Formats: sequence, C-alpha cells, structure tokens
Amino acid sequence: MSGDSTRTGVGNVVIGQSGGPTAVINQSLVGVIEGLRGDERVGKILGAHHAVRGIVNDDFIELQDIPQDRLDRIAQTPSAALGSSRDKPNREYCEKIFDVFERRDVRYFFYIGGNDSSDTCRIVNDLAKEHGYELRCFHVPKTIDNDLVENDHTPGFGSAAKFVAQAFMGDNLDNKALPGIKINIVMGRHAGFLTAASMLARQGSDDGPHLIYVPEVGFDEDKFLEDVDRVYSKYGRCLIAVSEGIHDGTPVEQPNGKVEPTPMAVKLAVEQGHHVEYDSHGNVQLSGSGALGDFLAVHIKKNLGMVKYPHPTEPGKTTLRVRADTFGYSQRSFAGCVSATDQQEAREAGRQAAQAALMGDIDGSIAIQRDPGEAYRVHYQVIDLAAVAGKTQHLHMKYIVDNNNIADSFREYIEPLVGKLPIVESLRMPQPVEAGA
Repeated sequence: MSGDSTRTGVGNVVIGQSGGPTAVINQSLVGVIEGLRGDERVGKILGAHHAVRGIVNDDFIELQDIPQDRLDRIAQTPSAALGSSRDKPNREYCEKIFDVFERRDVRYFFYIGGNDSSDTCRIVNDLAKEHGYELRCFHVPKTIDNDLVENDHTPGFGSAAKFVAQAFMGDNLDNKALPGIKINIVMGRHAGFLTAASMLARQGSDDGPHLIYVPEVGFDEDKFLEDVDRVYSKYGRCLIAVSEGIHDGTPVEQPNGKVEPTPMAVKLAVEQGHHVEYDSHGNVQLSGSGALGDFLAVHIKKNLGMVKYPHPTEPGKTTLRVRADTFGYSQRSFAGCVSATDQQEAREAGRQAAQAALMGDIDGSIAIQRDPGEAYRVHYQVIDLAAVAGKTQHLHMKYIVDNNNIADSFREYIEPLVGKLPIVESLRMPQPVEAGA
C-alpha cells in the first residue's frame, strides 16, 4: 500500500470480473458501483468486457448510468455479467493494460477474482508507481474454492457449498431408496472446502456422505476399498464425496513449474490416451472430465463386487449398484441454491473496496474476517496485494478425520455461510448386507 495526500484521485474507473463465475460475483460488481456513484471524483465507470482481455481490446460497457432497479436484478443474477477470462497477465500483458488506463484517464481499477486476479492488480499497480501515475488498484475476493489466504472465507463459496450440501441431501435420499454405492466428484483442485461442505447433508446417524476425500491428504486406493467395504457392510449402501484434486501425495514438477502431486484425474486421463488441457495459469482441466468418477466406480466393482459381493446365481457378475457423477460447472452459478449470507457479504466486499479507494491513495485486497464470539459477525480489512497473490489457503487438518472423513466440528465454521437447508425425514434404515449375500 502507498499513501500520498497530495494526489487528487479524479478520473475514470475500470471494473473487471475474472476466473470462474459464481452465484454472487455480480453482487460484488454492483457493490463497487454503488460505492462509487455520486462521488465527484469519479467520472465514467467502465466495465471491462471479458476482464483483462476486454481492457487490452478497449472493449468496455459503461455502468455509471444503469438504474438502481436494474442493478439490483443484475446483483441477484448468477454468473459474471461483464463476462470473464482465464488469461493470466504477465508484465508485458499488464503494460498493455496500463497503456489503456493512461489513455482513458483511469484512476481506479477494481478486479473481482481469486489470487491470480490479485496478482494482476499488483503488477498493474507496480507499473503505475514506476510511471508516477496515480492509480488505485483493488482486488475484490471471489472463489468457490474458498482458498484465498488472509480470508476467513470467500464470496462465492457459501452458495457453492449450499449447492453441494443439497445435492448430497438428494443423493442420500436416492441412495436410501435404491441402496448401492454412489460417488460424487466435487470441485477442489488444491483445497477441500467445497467437498467438505457435503457433510452438511448428514441429518441422521446413517446419512451420507459416509466417506469424504479431500486433496489436503494423500489418497490410497487400497484403503479406499477398505473404507467402502466397511461402510457398505454396515449400512448396505455407501455415499462418497471425492474432491477432483485427490492425489497419491507424491510431489513431482508440473508443467506450470510447481512441484506438487499430480491429480489422479490427470494420471487417469493420460493412461486412457485422452488429451489433457491446461489453461494459461498452468492448471490442468479437471471438472470437464468424468474419468475420476468412472475409475473409482470400476475400481469398486472389480475389487469388491466380483469378489466379496458376488451375484448369488450368476458367477462373474456383481450385486453392487455402483454409480458416479461429476458435479462440474453446475456448482458455480446454480440459481436455486444461493446463500443469503454470501450475497450480502459479496456486495459489501465491493462497497468496502470502493470506499477504501475513495478515502486516499491506497491499494489492496479486501479480506473478510470473522469476529470472535458465538454470534456470527464479520469485518472487512484491506490487506496488501502481495499477501494474497499466488497463495493458497487449505482446509485445516483439524477437520480431516482418518483421511476419509470430515469432523462434525466443521459445521460450526460452515453453517453460517450456507444458511438453512431443507428438513427431510425417513421411515426406516436400509438393512445391512452381509458379505456373500
């Protein structure tokens, strides 16, 4: 951050939305607009069409005169109203952004996104300082993965977590009615928060998900089979939550230069001869493939269904119903599962960024911090851009049980972010299935 009271801060504004859309990213967009409108130092408020790509292409949408009732409807609408981008700007790219800002007399830049978006803000801000150009750069947090450091939680996560919880509630009821083994693959490349949210579906002692696997710990295929067998033997069914980023824990150098374990989904895709796609950030595509779920389902059928639970009259066939689904992009912008807390905090984060920028020549990232005490309250803090850029927050190990489950104490953390869930009831529990039955 920098401070210089002699600077006037009079000029135009650019706002962009970056990365994967969420159910509440438009709340943050509207929050920034509301925080800026009416201030005499603010000229045009320009929305970058498709984020940084729109900036370098000089493609903007004027936002300052949009009526409030339309803004309110936009705020309630999931996905990114301005359009997004997966571009990862380096210094050369950011120099093009800065050139556009100089030409258009842009003095405020707000970028709504994850840790890579904060890094873009940082680079552009450094360029402005090098040129002696007054520019106030603010990163507004957004990510369903909930993996931004310095934040208790991140806008977008609560609504995605609500979707995951309710999807598992439905699958749990389905799994009770027609018992079998069901695997759901949930987003989460490096952080297991979203997969952990599936535990909210448990409203009874036998409710699933019965097993939960997150990328913070290594995944053991043999132990996985043991876990499934144990649960199925007890309940006659098994519902499983698996993060798309699970891995065996062996670190290797990745195409993006990072040394970290290779996700199992990538290994499977390579083994099966599929093309593996990487984005400009060096991240491999995980959510667009059903390879992981299919592999785990086959793994169970092959090693349990035909061995421990054989068909009673037809040798070689299995009695196990095993199915797998990949939630994929549905988790990001599903309109029917939006958290009220998530909406309010996303909008306030945008307002806070605007207010901070108008208070003086400062730059930074807005972080949501939870206040101590039993009642749920938060406050908003401006932190250095460099403190967020390129860093990942992980699910705390205190919540992970035996590498295959999430502790019930996680509810205290996540329930205020998700809000109320539907209440369900059942008549009876499925009977346990004995081996060889």
